Parts: sequence; structure tokens; C-alpha cells
Amino acid sequence: MNGSFHHESVLAMEVVDFLRPAPGRTFLDGTLGGGGHSALLLKAGARVIGFDRDPEALTHSRKKLEPYGKQFTGVEGNYADAPTILSGLGIGQVDGVLLDLGVSSHQLDTADRGFSFQREGPLDMRMSTIGITASDLVNTAEASELARIFREYGDEPRAIQFAARIIRARQKAPITSTRELAELIAAGRSGPRHPATRVFQALRIAVNDELGSLERALPAFTNLLAPGGRLAAITFHSLEDRIVKHFFRRHSLVEIDDPTWPSARPNPDLLFNALTPRSVTASPEEIERNPRSRSARLRVVERLKSTQREFSL
Repeated sequence: MNGSFHHESVLAMEVVDFLRPAPGRTFLDGTLGGGGHSALLLKAGARVIGFDRDPEALTHSRKKLEPYGKQFTGVEGNYADAPTILSGLGIGQVDGVLLDLGVSSHQLDTADRGFSFQREGPLDMRMSTIGITASDLVNTAEASELARIFREYGDEPRAIQFAARIIRARQKAPITSTRELAELIAAGRSGPRHPATRVFQALRIAVNDELGSLERALPAFTNLLAPGGRLAAITFHSLEDRIVKHFFRRHSLVEIDDPTWPSARPNPDLLFNALTPRSVTASPEEIERNPRSRSARLRVVERLKSTQREFSL
């Protein structure tokens, strides 16, 4: 992997305002990336344990945050496994958790990572250095599985058509590069949105099990939060945002209702106070400075101090 690491953290000041870092407080940054969010938390005096599956990102952030000494701990791994790993470090609870989901600017802009159809590179798309690649999926998955991935993870209306096109092409030769796949999907079409956009998103999500990791992590992080602790999640597409929104809503409604009930009832799954009834989005100034922040959505909840409920993991 080559090139200097660069990534501009989105909604950075909003995250700091919600998480309230201070000396004596410990935070989990589940998606360390370039270390921008963690740097702000550390600057305020907090302790941060940062996770990232990308060894290049971890190397960069460890060097960047080295001046904070033992205040910062960098761990290579999936954020969904963080509670178990933290337990091994003797940390049972934290005061806040941050998830900045999706792919980093550096990963998108580095051709040999294979995330972007705008740059020629190997069809990889892994956030780590292990596991199946996008090329593995494209060249071995059945047509029905490819169509499911494109439909469920990319909301692609031509999922079946694109899957069939891939099957026909790979019978002649394996599909191994980003440009080869992009041109195969585009097949002469043009427009403001590249036809391969949704396919590339879907393959990336499938390769990295992004939605599965998120669904496993949210209940685990709930148990990890100390009473009054806050969980902040930044999403960049509707699939992630839907998972976060529904989980937060299900556990922050004080009462639940049903048409067959005589009246509303207390919510037995109440765990949070919702701090962002609507998602927080980037300001026009931030969007102008960093266009990739346009699709960012921040949602934050606070763990109630009186609940005793825990998830069985």
C-alpha cells in the first residue's frame, strides 16, 4: 500500500460537543481511520481506545497520536469485537463510543485498494488484509447471489441484468480490475451517476460484512456504555442509517403502542435517551470544504442511568 494517508473527519465538532470528552473519561473510537475524531477527544484530556481493520490506517494514526502517550491505544480489529477485546484489557465500561462508518477518503483515493471505479486497480475492496476480495465474489458467486448482493446492498434495480452480464463475461476470462468491472456494468451508458456506483457499494459492503458488523456491534456497545455514556454513529448511506435509526428508536421510546391495546404501555426495551430526534448533517461550509460530508448523518443516544437491562450476546 502506497501513498500518504489522508482523511478529513466529518462532523468533527458536532461529535465532540455530543460526546463531551474530558480528563478521566474513556472513549472507544470504533472506526479510527485517520485519527481526526480521536485527536479531538484526546486533546480534551480523554483516554481513547481506537479500532481499525486497516493496518495502514492504524499505522498512520498511531504515529499521529503518539504525542498523547498512554492516553491512546490503537488496536487492529473489527469494531464489532471491541467489547471482548476491551474486557481483555481490563476495561469493562466506557463513557462514549463513536462509529464513523463507511470507507475513508484514503481508501477511496488509493487505486490499489480497489474501492473506486474511478481509478484503475485490483478488484479488492477489503478494509483489512484478510478475507475474500471483490474479485473472489465476482468470479465465483452464482448469479442469484450476485443479484441479491446488488439488490440488497446497493438497491440496484438492474441487479439481475448486471449479474447475468458478469456471469457471461467471466466465462471468457476472470474479472480482476476495477476498470474492467466498471466498463462491463456501464456498457456504453453515461449520465450524472455512473451505472457502477451501486454495484461497487454493494460489493464493498458484502466483502467487509459492514451491515453484519453494525448489527452485532450496537447491542454489544450498549452493554459497554457506562450509565450516562453516549453512543454516536455517523452513517453515509441509507442501509447503515436505517439500522442505526431503528435500533436507537426501539430503545429510546418511553412508551409503545398497538392498535389492539386499550392504551400505550411502558417500553420494556427502554435503554436510551435520544439526543438527536433527527439526524445531524454537515453545514453548508463543511460540505463546500469536504463534498463527501454531504451524505453524512450523525445520530446520538445516551445510556439511561436507571435501566438494568442488558443484551445477551
